[in-house]
Amino acid sequence: MKLAALLLAAASLLALPAAAQPTQPSPVPKKVARALSKVRPEAIKSHIWYLADDKLQGRQAGTPGYQMAVEYVTAQLRQLGVEPAGENGTYVQRVRLRRATALLGATLTRRDAAPGSSPQPLAYATDFVFNPHPEQPAATVEAPVAFAGYGISAPELGYDDYAGLDVKGKLVMIVRGAPRNFPSTVAAASQDLLMTMQNAARHGAVGVLVAATVAPRTAPSPTTKRITTSVLNAEGKVAVSRTFIPNVGLQVVGNLGASAFQNLLRTAALDSGQVLAALRQGKPASAALPTTLRAEYRSAYQDFDSYNVVGKITGSDAKLRDEYVVHSAHLDHLGVAAPVNGDSIYNGAHDNASGAASVLEIANIYSHLKQKPSRSLLFVLQTGEELGLLGSAYFASNPTVPKANIVADVNTDMPTIIAPLLSVVPLGAQHSTLSQPVAEAAQYLGLTVEADPEPDQNRFIRSDQYSFVMQGIPALHIKYGNRTADGKNNLSEQVQKWRAVTYHKPQDDTSGVFDFEAGKKYVQLNFLIGYLVAQNPARPTWNSGDFFGQRFAQQR
Repeated sequence: MKLAALLLAAASLLALPAAAQPTQPSPVPKKVARALSKVRPEAIKSHIWYLADDKLQGRQAGTPGYQMAVEYVTAQLRQLGVEPAGENGTYVQRVRLRRATALLGATLTRRDAAPGSSPQPLAYATDFVFNPHPEQPAATVEAPVAFAGYGISAPELGYDDYAGLDVKGKLVMIVRGAPRNFPSTVAAASQDLLMTMQNAARHGAVGVLVAATVAPRTAPSPTTKRITTSVLNAEGKVAVSRTFIPNVGLQVVGNLGASAFQNLLRTAALDSGQVLAALRQGKPASAALPTTLRAEYRSAYQDFDSYNVVGKITGSDAKLRDEYVVHSAHLDHLGVAAPVNGDSIYNGAHDNASGAASVLEIANIYSHLKQKPSRSLLFVLQTGEELGLLGSAYFASNPTVPKANIVADVNTDMPTIIAPLLSVVPLGAQHSTLSQPVAEAAQYLGLTVEADPEPDQNRFIRSDQYSFVMQGIPALHIKYGNRTADGKNNLSEQVQKWRAVTYHKPQDDTSGVFDFEAGKKYVQLNFLIGYLVAQNPARPTWNSGDFFGQRFAQQR
């Protein structure tokens, strides 16, 4: 890999005293250096200002404002000479969305196995609530209950809540969490509802009930209706959902209150405090419970369409051009919702107009390269991230190019360009060989690579790169690091304060703080990472024994 070798050679020169350094050509080939210089802070600003304008009404998926965003980024890609790579020769991929609402009137009844016990109805909202079923307007399930701890099966880490537990045909009750000794990204993924549902389904369960371990500070409203969104396929069946798994036997997914959880454990003479303490220490505490639950509920639907935008720059190598490096960002935001300080339009300037602007500027860099990299590039601007990574999940599982030919995803979500960019956190790169191009590109740009300063935020599984990971595709997401010019290296503290008043609020608009030079460096970094991957004859691979590689590689 010519560029990588040059970058490493440059790094060794930097260690020499200034007077001893011989005259050297740029560590980046001139064609790439010239293209890098074409990044335009004013264009990044212009893209953000358009996408976050009030006239787009917060770009909620499926709305006219979101469609305006689709048309804008499509026009920008066309002007840059990016080829359409969506469906039927267009720049778009249709994403059929279904908004499902769990109607009031749901019931959950408990019957213990003890002689003479009578049915005991549980209280809606206080004791239970169900996710709507995305395919069945009316659903009923009656089954025995088993407690399966965290609902995790990770034998590679020496932990399995299902070891010795038969849950076939049963409702599985779990609590959210992971053993203390799990790495942060593994812990986050392991307790993700989608993974726990998949694991329960693999073991033959007919439902998953996630139990609270403490009572809420405010009593839940008995009139609250739970709403979820899924993606449908062309036949009208659910193709993607993060809150339900159809066609695998699961009939009910929902939540239990802390009191209901404790009472159900008592049927097997289990104490919740002792059980939770054991789980935290990595000791499974699973058990079959001598009780049966009967759930009945109804769901209503609203179907609508939204769109992913997909563009392509064809690679220069006769063989590798059929493989793809993806640069992605979500295009949607929250639309119009509850007002905050008199403003009800959730413009999403940082989240994620800035990320979409970055992808457009990465495409601009490639447009200035006469010699394209060996592999092809895809620029994917996704819908439905704010609904649960739905657009990226649909694209990653049903891409407009052969899935096996996608080698990596470099995602950009809310780069937080509010201060100079001096260091970065490559979320997910530690799980694959993508860590190498990250290190090389960061070194060339004078950036420090750091560990995640806020691992408890679980960002690795909360953004669109995780959709690609779940399809076995190595992926990463670059976030800011902690380094600051004053040496205090506490940027995360500044970001936390900013986030408290801005994140997912109408205040995330163009009146806020922006550092467009930081935006320029984000673009250059993500471009260089993608370029290095696109030039390397070897595809990125999962690290040997990596949790995510072992768990998802078979999806390729």
